Amino acid sequence: MLAQAVVSQPPGIQPPSLEAPYLLEILNISKGFPGVVALADVQLRVRPGSVLALMGENGAGKSTLMKIIAGIYQPDAGEIRLRGKPIVFETPLAAQKAGIAMIHQELNLMPHMSIAENIWIGREQLNSLHMVNHREMHRCTAELLARLRINLDPEEHVGNLSIAERQMVEIAKAVSYDSDILIMDEPTSAITDKEVAHLFSIIADLKSQGKGIVYITHKMNEVFAIADEVAVFRDGQYIGLQRADSMNSDSLISMMVGRELSQLFPVRETPVGELLLSVRDLRLDGVFKDVSFDLHAGEILGIAGLMGSGRTNVAETIFGITPSSGGQITLDGKPVRISDPHMAIEKGFALLTEDRKLSGLFPCLSVLENMEMAVLPHYSGNGFIQQKALRALCEDMCKKLRVKTPSLEQCIDTLSGGNQQKALLARWLMTNPRLLILDEPTRGIDVGAKAEIYRLISFLASEGMAVIMISSELPEVLGMSDRVMVMHEGELMGTLDRADATQEKVMHLASGLTVVH
Repeated sequence: MLAQAVVSQPPGIQPPSLEAPYLLEILNISKGFPGVVALADVQLRVRPGSVLALMGENGAGKSTLMKIIAGIYQPDAGEIRLRGKPIVFETPLAAQKAGIAMIHQELNLMPHMSIAENIWIGREQLNSLHMVNHREMHRCTAELLARLRINLDPEEHVGNLSIAERQMVEIAKAVSYDSDILIMDEPTSAITDKEVAHLFSIIADLKSQGKGIVYITHKMNEVFAIADEVAVFRDGQYIGLQRADSMNSDSLISMMVGRELSQLFPVRETPVGELLLSVRDLRLDGVFKDVSFDLHAGEILGIAGLMGSGRTNVAETIFGITPSSGGQITLDGKPVRISDPHMAIEKGFALLTEDRKLSGLFPCLSVLENMEMAVLPHYSGNGFIQQKALRALCEDMCKKLRVKTPSLEQCIDTLSGGNQQKALLARWLMTNPRLLILDEPTRGIDVGAKAEIYRLISFLASEGMAVIMISSELPEVLGMSDRVMVMHEGELMGTLDRADATQEKVMHLASGLTVVH
């Protein structure tokens, strides 16, 4: 979030008894994939009326265990007990019928279908003729959304929704099952502070109904805002469990990474170089207008703003995804018109997109195929691809970025979110860009991987690369940027130098309360 929400437990909701019998018990579960041990003899226990935060770095095994609980994967060994009785979930449907619902880290909605159709898919209400009763589905959806205070039209197609709105639909869909156990895997990765507070109020209501919630997040403030207990995994192993009120951020990070994490944001003292990019009065009709800024070689320019401020649209216009309606872009002092991404790449631009699943990954392809995508034209000719040289380049980049994968032939969809993100970053670094545009570069990435990404960005800037970094996490923007450009509803509200930028100043600009000339 732009300003990370700190939400205390709502008044009137009593904390659960941590001596209550367990709803769900995970006992000595193990799971392996080709070349990888994802889980080794792990355990977990969920109490009714409580929130268990499951923490760990990317690749720790959190999502794998949740998919086992949800019936997506089958364990190689171990036992699951539901309300004290052993149970096997052979399919996701079996887990749902047993009272387990899951909100996945990667959204799984059908964009061409309505909100109502997505929520009730496979559970459609039928009329007397055994045909889908759309009117009843609309009524039930409207009732559900109203109960959850989600202001969306049940008939709206999901493809027309923002990422944040889709996330709220996923939450509504999970709640619609009225399950006793709700698994939330990074539910706030794409929603605003207001929506985070909204989600936390929904969680408080579910707790008061005796539901057990497993909450996976990389955001420390969320853990201490809503969790009753915290379990930590590391490298597929169970490290331990503690009450949330007995921990702090430092002790939790130490459990997660197995070491003290010093200096999250690297100190940079490298002077910026020559003017590389100049943007004047850039506009995209109906989206943003009059955006002007300069960017020097070796400089990191942060762009902050609330959801809908136009941050991503500016980046996509510079990269040629959505050609501008007006304004001028100057590169090395010469006007350029970027009409499509191919031209942007030729000019030395690279863009790591906001949503890696929607617009970054080719999920059915291998790590190698995903990484080499942007440089294939430079390694092909006469109908042949220089596969040996291309593979060597990808292997070298994997080592530099510490992409954890059994092999380059591994399907990228099986990697953790953090390793997928690093593979996509590797794709663009192989093009040797002069300008690197990073849109939410650490979304869904654990604190250890974040530190690695920050060091890499800092190193690239010190080598003379110009960086534009868009982020909803305010500490990230302030910690990494030489200057911070703040937008509000399609307008540039002001630009702050690193020395002058504070959370308060950025939030005022992002809320449209102040204009800095």
